[in-house]
Amino acid sequence: MRKAKAMKKVIIAIHGLGNKPPKDQLQKWGRMGIEEGIDNLGVKVKLPEFELVYWADLIYDKPQTVAVKDKESPYFLDEVYTKAPKNYKVEPHEIRQKFQDYFKLLAYKVFLKKDYHLRYAFVSQKLIHKYFYELEVYFNGDSDFKSDFNYQVKQEIIRRLSETLKKHKNDKVMLIAHSMGSIIAYDVLSFVAKQSRIDTLVTMGAPLGAPFVMSRIAAHSKSTYGQIKLQTPEAVKKHWYNFSDIRDKIALDYKLSDDFTPNSKGVKVVDKLVTNNYVMNGIANPHKSFGYLRAPEFINVLVDFINDKQA
Repeated sequence: MRKAKAMKKVIIAIHGLGNKPPKDQLQKWGRMGIEEGIDNLGVKVKLPEFELVYWADLIYDKPQTVAVKDKESPYFLDEVYTKAPKNYKVEPHEIRQKFQDYFKLLAYKVFLKKDYHLRYAFVSQKLIHKYFYELEVYFNGDSDFKSDFNYQVKQEIIRRLSETLKKHKNDKVMLIAHSMGSIIAYDVLSFVAKQSRIDTLVTMGAPLGAPFVMSRIAAHSKSTYGQIKLQTPEAVKKHWYNFSDIRDKIALDYKLSDDFTPNSKGVKVVDKLVTNNYVMNGIANPHKSFGYLRAPEFINVLVDFINDKQA
């Protein structure tokens, strides 16, 4: 009897907040970050195809570049890929972890009603408007006006990820979603490309547990399914790993397993705290994707995915 042919493995990534360098450069740096993590662990695996779903060009007319010297410009590239510093250490975070656990309970009590409607919506709206322009565009893309800029941007972002997933529908896929990319990925897998087959979903530095995000997901699930379903998307077939650095201000809620129930296949969120060791010009950024991509906890998950050793 002939042995069944192994499925081709593919890693698909979608980036997060902010303008970015050109797609080819960002994709190259992402792959380099993963390869650095593999080398650091001393494992020998062949990295499969790596494809980046890029959408910064839909909001910004030009990518970031080192040629721009104005630090206030959206085209200023202040953080390039660089290898991890040697002997990188952080302070113990037990106290910070307890504080964030308490803050989460308080934030949910203050900002979320029992039916997940948002209290004091103006607070989150002002916060998003001031600090997260790309998220504001995406959220306002729920508009019914098809000529609206926000609507067009959101639809094209969704189309790009959906089409990439469709292209690899017969492959074994690991989907890596960083930062705001986790919101996009969750939307697409739950409400748009529900028929997709994702072997392993990986979220990094994800703001999915923020009250204003949870409220929005609840509203979409109610309009789509007639009930609130805060769960692992059905499109995720085997694993959902959520990686956070306790210092990452975008991922203040590092414990998504408290927020999302398992899907019908029993796939639940597995939260993993890691140390994001990205440093540029002496300044640490625990939210940077390159630091997450080389974290040993993620690399172990990736190696198991490549070697078909996942349970």
